[in-house]
Amino acid sequence: MINDGTITISDPVFLEQDSEKKNIWYRLFFRFVNDERDLPFVRLSIILTGLFIPAAIYLFIDFNWYVAAVYLALNIAVFMPPYILMLHNTSHRKLYKPDYSFMNAFIPNFLGPFFGEAPQTYFTHHIGMHHIEENLEHDLSSTMRFKRDNIIHFMRYFLRFFFFGLAELAAYFFKKNRKKMFRRTLLGEFSMYVIMVGLSFVNFQATLVVFIIPFVFCRFAMMAGNWAQHAFIDAENPADPFKSSITCINSLYNRRCFNDGYHIGHHVKGSRHWTEMPTDFLENKKTYIESGAIVFEKI
Repeated sequence: MINDGTITISDPVFLEQDSEKKNIWYRLFFRFVNDERDLPFVRLSIILTGLFIPAAIYLFIDFNWYVAAVYLALNIAVFMPPYILMLHNTSHRKLYKPDYSFMNAFIPNFLGPFFGEAPQTYFTHHIGMHHIEENLEHDLSSTMRFKRDNIIHFMRYFLRFFFFGLAELAAYFFKKNRKKMFRRTLLGEFSMYVIMVGLSFVNFQATLVVFIIPFVFCRFAMMAGNWAQHAFIDAENPADPFKSSITCINSLYNRRCFNDGYHIGHHVKGSRHWTEMPTDFLENKKTYIESGAIVFEKI
């Protein structure tokens, strides 16, 4: 826990260990990563690979609805949120060192489809568009034009993204003449469709459980998350991240999902490390107060 004398934060921060206290896990993997604070992502990647890849193979070989139900429950309710936030953080900051750069494709390209994420398109949408446009009028996922306390408006928001998001994102990059992002978007999205359609001919039930349902739910969850994170906006100053985003502190969600509740701090500096978020919040608490920022606790 950390505090500034007036508020205590229990969200995760990095605690430096003495070299002799570092465990075998640390000594085995720290040499590969750019930042030792990101070793939890390596651990999570290994857990997801060992748990879901064999289960997916089993479902394709000998489909069973009881196994499928457990698979979906673990995927959607337990591991999809931390996976997406691992993907989020490793999109902003490369996980592996240049000598092992090929390993950076593992989380988005290999694990991604098992958790509803098309290879590359999270990166192109989030890094290539959202953080450049910052929820303003040219942001394809902007919440500004919607009534954010209206379920009908949310469904319009989600369905537009689900059915037209690819075309709009590709058109955005084409208009901006960002050819690499344009190609990555189309290649990533269509590769996901090829996986889902192609494997449906092999075993439709398994494909439905392993790829299609997570794909639909993931897109709903991402839009719901963005909707909530940008639910409150100062109409007179929508470009101010302190007035267009929210922050959640001392939340179980932060402990499970790498401090994603600190969305104001993230938009102030997208590359800020997730373990630095609580300290940054305390150091800049005066700015949050003066800006009238919205901060929730234990939500």
